[in-house]
Amino acid sequence: MPAPSPSVLRVALPVPLPRLFDYHPPPGSPAVPGDAGRRIRVPFGPRELVGVVAEIGAPDDPAQPLREALEWLDDAPLLAGELAASLRWLARYTHAPLGEVLATALPASLRRGEAMPDTHAWAWRLTEAGATSAAGLKAGGRPQRLAALLAAGPRDEEALELAMEGWRAPARTLAARGLAERFAIPASQLAPAPQAGPPLHDEQRQAVEAVAACTGFAALLLDGVTGSGKTEVYLAAIADCLARGRQALVLVPEIGLTPQTLARFRARLGVPVHALHSGLGDGERARVWAAAARGEARVVVGTRSAVFVPLPDAGLVVVDEEHDGSYKQQDGIRYHARDFALVRGKALDVPVLLGSATPSLESLQNAVSGRYAHLRLRHRAGVAKPPVVRVLDVRKRPLEAGLSPELLAAITSALAAGGQVLVFKNRRGYAPVLLCHDCGWSAHCPRCSTPDRPHPMTVHAGGRRLQCHHCGHRASAPPACPDCASLGLQPQGVGTERIEELLAARLPDVPVLRIDRGSTRRRDALEDLLGSLGNRPGVLIGTQMLAKGHDLPNLTLVCVVGIDEGLFSADFRAGEKLAQLLIQVAGRAGRADKPGLVLLQTHHPEHPLLLTLINGGYHAFAAGELAQREAAGFPPFAPLALLRAESQQADPPMAFLQAARRVLATYATRDAAGMPTLLLDGPVVAPMPRRAGSYRAQLLIATDQRPRLHGILDTALPEIHALPEARRARWSLDVDPVDLY
Repeated sequence: MPAPSPSVLRVALPVPLPRLFDYHPPPGSPAVPGDAGRRIRVPFGPRELVGVVAEIGAPDDPAQPLREALEWLDDAPLLAGELAASLRWLARYTHAPLGEVLATALPASLRRGEAMPDTHAWAWRLTEAGATSAAGLKAGGRPQRLAALLAAGPRDEEALELAMEGWRAPARTLAARGLAERFAIPASQLAPAPQAGPPLHDEQRQAVEAVAACTGFAALLLDGVTGSGKTEVYLAAIADCLARGRQALVLVPEIGLTPQTLARFRARLGVPVHALHSGLGDGERARVWAAAARGEARVVVGTRSAVFVPLPDAGLVVVDEEHDGSYKQQDGIRYHARDFALVRGKALDVPVLLGSATPSLESLQNAVSGRYAHLRLRHRAGVAKPPVVRVLDVRKRPLEAGLSPELLAAITSALAAGGQVLVFKNRRGYAPVLLCHDCGWSAHCPRCSTPDRPHPMTVHAGGRRLQCHHCGHRASAPPACPDCASLGLQPQGVGTERIEELLAARLPDVPVLRIDRGSTRRRDALEDLLGSLGNRPGVLIGTQMLAKGHDLPNLTLVCVVGIDEGLFSADFRAGEKLAQLLIQVAGRAGRADKPGLVLLQTHHPEHPLLLTLINGGYHAFAAGELAQREAAGFPPFAPLALLRAESQQADPPMAFLQAARRVLATYATRDAAGMPTLLLDGPVVAPMPRRAGSYRAQLLIATDQRPRLHGILDTALPEIHALPEARRARWSLDVDPVDLY
């Protein structure tokens, strides 16, 4: 007699438990194998949750009574085929619950159980009132400029992106006054005429031909100096992909890069280009995800989470600035978007193109070992020349807001010549700490400080406000010292706000714009700030937001201040991060026909890292750093995992990690040479011992081989989950950690 058909739904739910949950199907709908991948609403304790059916099968415990699921949310599987298989791989690799991984892959509205949205496009037009009242708008204002565009006829949002920078804010203004309205149009109506790009030079052409020659999966590292035209290679490769009727996914590291990339791609490709990033509303993100799933979105440009979009007609995946740390998710499911893009590319059997002027050491080692094809762009595109780099020794020199007299003179000279200046300081705020000059008291964050490790609060608003940049705690600056009642409270150190204050006072006739997280919180703020400067002389003061991919053709001088703290760090990746940052920042200068100058201001002009970068470039640094990593047994030559724990009390994290270490230690063996195959470092207090009120500790796990690491974790984690100490602390596992903080 044949076995009875399976009738139990095994559901992955978004809860931190490494298991599936069994339910009977909703009444009147027997389970069939094709249900896997469908969303379903189920009872879970007193709550209702939305989960995804992972499989159909027999229950774990046939004797246990099962509850019925409440309702199906999809007529067909939402997560199926390649995407479902890749997400299962990610759950195994990160050792995370499958339900949390699947929930991470879905837009928020779909996680909540909302229906798949329509995927029409949007356009804007003047209302009847707008057609008669637009002439009364303030002349030259952005609402008037937008109304003038719409007076010629409705414009879709793709066309508005090309016609007017920062159009969304004036559109909202017109809509609020009843002068314009947004309406839906079929996405098929959007077909902008493609524009020709500049001719490719030999190295670019060879790179494009290498990508086009791939008949299946291949990993290609596009290693090009800043300004060498990597984006033109992306565009040509995507155009070839579109010509073959396939989809392309482009990942960028920051939301700030998305508008600039979108505008360029939309102007060149002749198809709608969809954006996907956290700056969009839930509804818009779900529409892009749905359009990709239906094959309507032919090109998707997005940040880290865009790696989860379905690609039924995939042809190419591009990861721009592949070295960037923002591709690593630092909470929840700790995945790396670049690495998962490679996994998906292999599963989809399409090429994956990784681009950077400063490739990660992991990618460089893969290229050296032959796992990646190594495509080099050694020269800047067009007439642009590499900038001249000079080191300014500021030892014993007077400084104003951290800037030396030579730096201030260079800024004045560059502005007088009609150029633009970038002052790079990777610390936002007015000053790093508020200090009492009389007794030494300083303002510390009450939620992130410990008695032996106080954590200072950053001074903002010219000394009037204090803020912790780790937990967000805010406070007003005290009028007098809380310890000695002295009025001698002084901001110590320099942030972007303090530099802005100094330069705005010294240069009243030119725009001085600060670009950091504080000044770009509003949607389209970065685009608006850069647009307001245009090509006229001016000063940009910014953090690492400005180091990534922005093309500023009139920028002739880059001043890098405050790099000294990055030269001395316990993090083994610190040198790599600083080298990448310096090269990326320096690469903003001289990208057009004007020569560029980069000034590095430091108290350590003879530091080996600086000398290597200036005399040999990034690849000379990388070669030396890789040799040191191999000798020390650090990535990319040995895999790491980091077990983190935190609690409102100081003892539970250490107690849990000590118990976890005892479990892991039982799997330690030695190889044929007598060397240990598993190394456990810790548990130790985290470099930042307390954050947002929680005490933190960590345990570093290292092995000689990646399969060995995952084999040990597969076996040990169920035992670790069962530890009594595991219930007294919040803990997480980070495979391939980027930051050991």
